[in-house]
Amino acid sequence: MAIDWSDNIVIANLADEPALSDELSMICERIEEAAVGDPIPHAVLEFHEVSYMNSSNIAQLLRLRKNLEAHSRQLVLCGVTDEVMSVLVITGLHKVFSFAADMLTAIASIQIADESDQASG
Repeated sequence: MAIDWSDNIVIANLADEPALSDELSMICERIEEAAVGDPIPHAVLEFHEVSYMNSSNIAQLLRLRKNLEAHSRQLVLCGVTDEVMSVLVITGLHKVFSFAADMLTAIASIQIADESDQASG
């Protein structure tokens, strides 16, 4: 279930199917249906309980990434298991997504990037 870490970061502890598809859909819908002016959060997805990803899950991740990037937001995948990482490497998507070793590192990387953006912008 996705929870708000702060005003601008949502985190989700993902599990295997069918929960994986449901959770990714919910996060995508939240981003897509945000009203004009509503804050769009960054997203951190924790994959340590996910042992398999199908093509539908990959499509959902790509859709989520596209929607977040359209709002200058980050998507960080963390705790990715070897099984999931091998799917991402085989498909070349390891070059597309941002990764962190764990949730706290992912959150910190987003916060540091936000501070850098605010300082330069």
